[in-house]
Amino acid sequence: MSVLGGYRVLDLSIAMAGPLAAMRLGDLGADVVKIEPVTGEWQRHTSAGGAVGNEVNASFLSLNRNKRSLAVDLKSEAGRALVLRLAAEADVVLQNYRPGVAARLGMDYESIRAINPEIVYVSISGYGESGPYTHRPGQDLLLQSLSGALYSAGRSEDPPQAGPYFVADAITAYSAFEGVLAALLHRERTGVGQKVEVNMLDAMIAMQMQELSVRTVGGVRQSRGHEIHAHSYIRAPYGIFPTSDGYVALAFADLSVLGEVFGDPELGRWDAERDGFRHRDAISAAVGRHLRTNTTAFWLECLGGRGVWVGPVNSYDEVLDDPQVRHNGSFVTYDHPTEGSVTTPGFAFRLTATPPAVERGAPTAGQHTAELLGELGLTEDQIDALLQDKVVA
Repeated sequence: MSVLGGYRVLDLSIAMAGPLAAMRLGDLGADVVKIEPVTGEWQRHTSAGGAVGNEVNASFLSLNRNKRSLAVDLKSEAGRALVLRLAAEADVVLQNYRPGVAARLGMDYESIRAINPEIVYVSISGYGESGPYTHRPGQDLLLQSLSGALYSAGRSEDPPQAGPYFVADAITAYSAFEGVLAALLHRERTGVGQKVEVNMLDAMIAMQMQELSVRTVGGVRQSRGHEIHAHSYIRAPYGIFPTSDGYVALAFADLSVLGEVFGDPELGRWDAERDGFRHRDAISAAVGRHLRTNTTAFWLECLGGRGVWVGPVNSYDEVLDDPQVRHNGSFVTYDHPTEGSVTTPGFAFRLTATPPAVERGAPTAGQHTAELLGELGLTEDQIDALLQDKVVA
């Protein structure tokens, strides 16, 4: 049996953070019911990178496997009644509406708890459910910026760099996933449900535990280097350096070893702990000059053979072909009824007794509407009437 087999999750969320959290629960065997509008969730119609599929685009595929879809009009009284009947029997309800929307729909914690006192109710927001920023848009880039995460990225003479992926959404999703598991464990022990509140701002701040503590505990202010985007709290050499044909990543390299490899005794005279912070631009410039003289493959072998922390800067194509990635099975491939063979990132952890698995691909909008309403006890005639009235699709 899967670790969350027998648990039902109602996923009322959209975009990335909520759907990703719910998908992780589905990966562990929970019966995740995606509640979406009769026209389908917004993410179905907005692809990432222009990767549009036949019926389900890549963005939606990557965030909604292991779910069943109920397409329903929550603005109608009949539609809300159906979802509340599902919620009465669910274990988890998850939503990431803007603050106040869930209450207007009658899907807030108090409304759900009134019909299901043991519910674990998850509310995801951008900034929290109260406070001066409550109604600001909770978009990933805005939260990365507000949380201070981007201020250290880039060189000192350039603007801070936007993150290359949606890290605020991702860390918020994992925080919600963690909160659900903790709340379910508490309910197993006590029989008491609870509300789990997660916001993107707190998740981003918590993710910077070490970096922010350098400021709050050590008193060191953020700054960016001129030569390389080394943070004020990371000693040089650290960062991405050009080679003659590409790039290498270098982290906390022993300066004496680098001096020997490069034939540059000046490097070996620097003290890593003292000078690596104070003179990081000069050190980075010297290391960069040497690395430009040969290929990435040469430096990976040469420096790696001396125990230097060096690695390649892979493209996604190179990640897919990487021998360690292949060995780990970091991606999963499965057949989808409309999209054919689908490959997406897999699971971030392994369980020896109850491993996560792909039991079903991302659904089409309303694919399981009749099935789910039948499980509620509705007859075929009743389901047909709801379809005709466009309460469901």
